[in-house]
Amino acid sequence: MNRIQNVFNNKKADEKLMSLFITAGYPDLESTVDLILGFEENGADIIELGMPFSDPLADGPTIQHSSDEAIQNGITMNKIFEMVKEVRKQSEIPIILMGYMNPVLRYGISAFTQKAAEAGVDGLIIPDIPLEEDGIIKEHAAANNLDVIHLVAPNTSNSRMKLADENSQGFVYCVSVTGVTGARDGDEVSKSVSRFIERVRSNITQNPVMVGFGIKTHNDAQNIASNADGFIVGSALIDTIKNHYPNEGWQSELFSFVHSLKFGN
Repeated sequence: MNRIQNVFNNKKADEKLMSLFITAGYPDLESTVDLILGFEENGADIIELGMPFSDPLADGPTIQHSSDEAIQNGITMNKIFEMVKEVRKQSEIPIILMGYMNPVLRYGISAFTQKAAEAGVDGLIIPDIPLEEDGIIKEHAAANNLDVIHLVAPNTSNSRMKLADENSQGFVYCVSVTGVTGARDGDEVSKSVSRFIERVRSNITQNPVMVGFGIKTHNDAQNIASNADGFIVGSALIDTIKNHYPNEGWQSELFSFVHSLKFGN
């Protein structure tokens, strides 16, 4: 049993787990480890660490910007693995690498999964691998005890939801709205998401359910994740960094925002 499964097994019945996405190497190479540790101190249960790519097709302007900046900063796959190793010296928070297949193929799937596991990574989210083709990485991931987490969206059919459930480990990532990543109006998301999550719950029975895309406040999180096991926030975090970095106290502002997402104060 890995760290992701432990977190869900230890979850209180009424608790909503919080998974936070940040782009490795944004806003600078030196901050990523401190941000992960600070997120954990302020309520994060899972970390999704973005692997920057020059053509992030599922991401909106916010995460595109963070990926561009990280690449300009000189981020590499090996530096991402080193960041995870540094976190592991101080923390057992589950870490999931999230990104696109191109950099993984370039690195070599076998070498990538082995290095990820050695660094202390727990899972992978690679949105541009179709379910029918996830065999390209699944065996390598399984051999290294890495969960492969698939996504479902409101336009995913019931049969494909069941297939995503069968092919996922750790949890299933529910994209609350169709379209690219980005913070949205909370009412807009919560009105459309409840029927979707009901359908998810009837089709996804083997894995926990985490819901993301569009969450930017504690109320958004509680409303949107009311029938899920937890929520995922990414773009709102990147926006907060963008709005405060490199001003003095920018990390404190970010950690305060994270605390409010989880606890509402």
